[in-house]
Amino acid sequence: MHYQLHFRSKASSFRFSCNRYICISYTSFYRNPDDISSPEALPAAPSSCQSHLVPSNNVKFSRNGQLSYKTRHSEHLEIDDVVLSNKKITSFIRSGDLDSAFRVFESVNVKSVITWNSILAGFSRKYGFLEEARQLFDKIPEPNVVSYNTMLACYWRNADIQAAKSFFDRMPVKDVASWNTMISGFSQNGLMGEAEELFRVMPVRNEVTWNAMVAGYVESGELESALELFKEAPVKGVIARTAIVTGYMRSGNVEMAEKMFQEMEEKSMVTWNTMISGYIENGRAEDGMKLVKKMMGSGIKVNDSTLSSLLLGCSNLSALKLGKQVHQHVVKSPLYLDMTVGTSLISMYSKCGVLEDAWKLFCEMPRKDVVTWNAMISGYAQHGESKKALSLFDEMRRKGTKPDWITFVGVLSACNHAGLVNLGIQYFEQMQNNYGVKPKPDHYTCMVDLLGRAGKLNEAVDLIRKMQFKPHIALFGSLLGACRIHRNLEVAEFAAKNLLSLEPTNAAGYVQLANVYAAKNQWEGVSKVRKSMKENNVIKTPGYSWMEVGRVVHEFRSGDRLHPDLESIRMKLKDLEKKMKLAGYVPDLDSSLHDVGEEQKEQLLLWHSEKLAIAFGLMKLPPGMPIRIFKNLRVCGDCHQATKVISAIENREIIVRDTTRFHHFKNGTCSCGDYW
Repeated sequence: MHYQLHFRSKASSFRFSCNRYICISYTSFYRNPDDISSPEALPAAPSSCQSHLVPSNNVKFSRNGQLSYKTRHSEHLEIDDVVLSNKKITSFIRSGDLDSAFRVFESVNVKSVITWNSILAGFSRKYGFLEEARQLFDKIPEPNVVSYNTMLACYWRNADIQAAKSFFDRMPVKDVASWNTMISGFSQNGLMGEAEELFRVMPVRNEVTWNAMVAGYVESGELESALELFKEAPVKGVIARTAIVTGYMRSGNVEMAEKMFQEMEEKSMVTWNTMISGYIENGRAEDGMKLVKKMMGSGIKVNDSTLSSLLLGCSNLSALKLGKQVHQHVVKSPLYLDMTVGTSLISMYSKCGVLEDAWKLFCEMPRKDVVTWNAMISGYAQHGESKKALSLFDEMRRKGTKPDWITFVGVLSACNHAGLVNLGIQYFEQMQNNYGVKPKPDHYTCMVDLLGRAGKLNEAVDLIRKMQFKPHIALFGSLLGACRIHRNLEVAEFAAKNLLSLEPTNAAGYVQLANVYAAKNQWEGVSKVRKSMKENNVIKTPGYSWMEVGRVVHEFRSGDRLHPDLESIRMKLKDLEKKMKLAGYVPDLDSSLHDVGEEQKEQLLLWHSEKLAIAFGLMKLPPGMPIRIFKNLRVCGDCHQATKVISAIENREIIVRDTTRFHHFKNGTCSCGDYW
């Protein structure tokens, strides 16, 4: 969010702006950075003004100069009551109105140290106002420990770590909050070595200190260290316990997270949300849904984080019906206009294959931030609606929303799915030159895929070699996929060698290389790859597809022998095969990696998981209802061709989401234009 503050006087007028990206807790007490209700976060107005009353004229800022003092007789009502003025400043800052708070501050003739601390807190909690805060601090006649702590937190908020360390060393007086601010700052920046060093020499610790350290270790992925410290902690409160739950969930130890959660006598909203999101991130979205129901049954109202986690679970499970129920709940709640929840709904509908509803929601949202725009741009890109994605990107810029690195991942993906090579290169350069966005691994992966699939394999290799950081697995995976399309064995072997040197047990690397050998009918090469897989104990991820019928998610595996309706599914497929061949379908035998006869290859291709799912959908879903299928691997050439034919002969829209994009099959064609 971008906003502007205007401070004007007779003598001067200036403007400055900042971005609302707040990274660390202002008070260092592991609280919400916008929570300034704490006395230590924002000095409250006292009942009497006994300390450090300093008469002054009104203070002016100069962006290029220093603070100056000038009298303003006609522009503001004189406020002589220091208690009332402090309360007004505090109230304006808590409501986020720094402009009004500063005007009150200017009008005060007699300022206590609390007056100065209150306005300093206002500037300190806004990212990008470091210089203004520093000028204010330097003019405080007699700063106290709260003044110093407020300024220290400002350095951390603006990510000026060296300045924070230097300032802390120079502080004439320190209390426990001073030390906590430093420990929280180090912890939240991943500098646990320095945090621990301070922790060990700290004269007095409180519960906040232990919370900051435990949470810091969890955020740094050092769960064992967090657990050791947690055992030492004299008081084990809800914040520390919630941090441990987070650590267990991130390490995949769901059972221990559940045990900790169940043992907690007190649970905060953050605790509940941590468990819900943890279930979902560990592939147990159904358990997350159950916990939401239990939470609501306990009389706890869900918030935007709860609903966002729930909607993410719907996206991961492709549970469209449940997602719609969540949407209905949102419509009836005060969160209907919440930007975070609205954006999560857009993502859910996009990922569940209902792009029309995502767009409708996007248009209805009264406020949109960069995350909202990104969700819709990425949704269009993933569905192959590249023109709409790029048009929306242009509209976003016209309306003054500055794109971030995630925006450009969506833009480059849109170019990739449409084969817009030159335009993709142009956006990649604009991203760096016009917007100052440094390329991240995701951007390079998009570019390698874009160049590779367009047949520019040498250019893709050159781009990898020119990268400023070490190439990652996804880059070589994209390059290998392109090599299969263009049957380029030389580049494929280069990509596979690099990929497997990074991760020797990566099954996809072996499979992709085997695909290239198979496409060139080099079965000896395929055998060598399989032998290497055995020697390295690599297990190939089986292909599977799933779909929702009613409220049940049905899963199908290639060559499935377990589904209860398998016999009728195979009969339906046999019937479909006859119709498809009459309509001109010829099996793409190159999509089979097995060195067997043609008839056996055809049989293996017919039992691919998405074909089983399509047959089941035709049997179980009413005529005219789109069949939505989700797949864990990239759709193969034969299934792509077969699905186009089935959509025509059955007069049915079939929507397939694979690992890279959505394919919308209708009337014998696919939305990807056979470019995927």
